[in-house]
Amino acid sequence: MWMLYARAPAPNLPYWKGRRWLALLDAALWPALLAFNVVTFPLNAGVVGPVVLAMCAFIGVRGCARALWHNEQYRFTTWRLGAPVGALLALGILLKFTV
Repeated sequence: MWMLYARAPAPNLPYWKGRRWLALLDAALWPALLAFNVVTFPLNAGVVGPVVLAMCAFIGVRGCARALWHNEQYRFTTWRLGAPVGALLALGILLKFTV
């Protein structure tokens, strides 16, 4: 038996001056970085490369649209990706000092 729980929608975020353009930069930068890494990948990616590029384009357009027109609902990708990556970097630095 499956149990489904409905979550309450996330509340709108406060708007501050410059948030719209910073959100647009954030929404365009991450998919562009991933697409750049796929294009410069040294091995042949086969059919996966164009699929990932198409997904990057779709995610980038969707994120830019939300950043421009529904800015109160845009969540910054840098915060979601930056915290785990920063924790891994801190762990790596800590391990480097202990050895």
